[in-house]
Amino acid sequence: MSTERPDNDVTGPRRRRPPLAVASVAAAVLLAGGGGAYWASTASGGGGTADGADAARTSAPPLALDASADGPGSPPAGIAPGEPDPHGPPVVYRAAGDLPEGPGEAAVHHAKGAVASADVTRLAKALGVPGSPRTEGASWVIGDADGPGALLKVAKQAPGTWTFARTTPVEPCDPGALCANGAAEPGGDPVSEKAAKAAAAPVLKAVGQDDAALDAGQLMGDVRVVNADPKIDGFPTYGWSTGVQVGPDGKVTGGSGHLKAPEKGAVYPVLDADEALKQLNAASRGRGDADRDIGGCATPVPLEGEPKPSQPQCVPSNGKRAPVTRTVEEAVFGLALNHVDGRQTLVPSWLFTVQQAPGGPESTVTQIAVEPEFIEEPGAPTPSGDRKVTSYGVDGRTLEVTFWGGVCSTYTARAEESAGQVRISVAEQPLEGKDACIMIAKELTRTVTLDEPLGDRTVIDAASGGAVPRG
Repeated sequence: MSTERPDNDVTGPRRRRPPLAVASVAAAVLLAGGGGAYWASTASGGGGTADGADAARTSAPPLALDASADGPGSPPAGIAPGEPDPHGPPVVYRAAGDLPEGPGEAAVHHAKGAVASADVTRLAKALGVPGSPRTEGASWVIGDADGPGALLKVAKQAPGTWTFARTTPVEPCDPGALCANGAAEPGGDPVSEKAAKAAAAPVLKAVGQDDAALDAGQLMGDVRVVNADPKIDGFPTYGWSTGVQVGPDGKVTGGSGHLKAPEKGAVYPVLDADEALKQLNAASRGRGDADRDIGGCATPVPLEGEPKPSQPQCVPSNGKRAPVTRTVEEAVFGLALNHVDGRQTLVPSWLFTVQQAPGGPESTVTQIAVEPEFIEEPGAPTPSGDRKVTSYGVDGRTLEVTFWGGVCSTYTARAEESAGQVRISVAEQPLEGKDACIMIAKELTRTVTLDEPLGDRTVIDAASGGAVPRG
């Protein structure tokens, strides 16, 4: 991966930075490493001012970060109140040296608008997929979805999330011959990193990321994956990666990414790395179990006639665990992916390179750098009997909403429109004669026709009161 600095580099002395993993960050902090993930909400806390940010301070609107699934300040899902956090003890981050100050102010970048068919055709040509784009729901599609071949699917709404897969047709065998029943032939050796990057280059150019920092170290069997982290507005990004899979024959076999580049939005004053690290530590303490009290230890009851023990059989514990210290080797100012008002947004953030243990692997921890006074707390959910909408797709006036439902009910979706938002509710009607029903949930989609094209209006889920992310 390239370690070349962005044009407006503010990091000071630098060490080699490891590749940034792909992440979709709905909260302010993500720690990826050791095969797991650690989430923390940092939408509040102290902060200082930044020189040269007076204009941003007076004109920037509140940044409405979407709430995480657990909600602000709540323990991770699946943990009973009072029980220790299985993700481990709280983490305290300590900088190995002086941290940089940062740029003082920086802009968010939003995914806005629609993806043109010409852009899809350009990407298909780079992937070697013949044909013209056709509409399937809220997506552009080129290729064969029903059989062996190549298929490219691109969401029509920004950021134009795309996926591509190529399959090899099974070679037919002569009648009477012993056939392999469709079994795949053993694969060969992966191509070199240089060859993989060369194969991925036309695809990256088609999506406007030919200047992205590349890492081709990932292997999936005999397939080598080229991960590209683009620069936007001169800053490195986290969570906006493109992945291109290259087979042992040197051809692109799969991939995913974003086709439409995000547009520059409001400018916000930002924290320096030192203050951001303080917020990171505060969030870690809030998500750990250092302040939880889970009671003492169990003491066996003596059998009848036996004397009671004069000393406890165990040392009482209040469930607290000492924090673990991690070393921050480097801090780089960049843009990390979050959801703001249901829209994928790159938010000014600090990207901390963290040493997990002496001599151990490094990971990246991101912390939102926007001053806390500009972070709007997620709104309280609105109680409702409606089903929660998990995502949506849009094509002009046609809105596809996705939610979870059962197999013994019918569901209808409706929209209440206003100038700034579209409020979606899904009503459930149990089927007649289904008093006893198997409890199976499945992902369902319903279509709503709007009075006007969605445009830049926010889609709101009536069940939770929160913004719905684009699928």
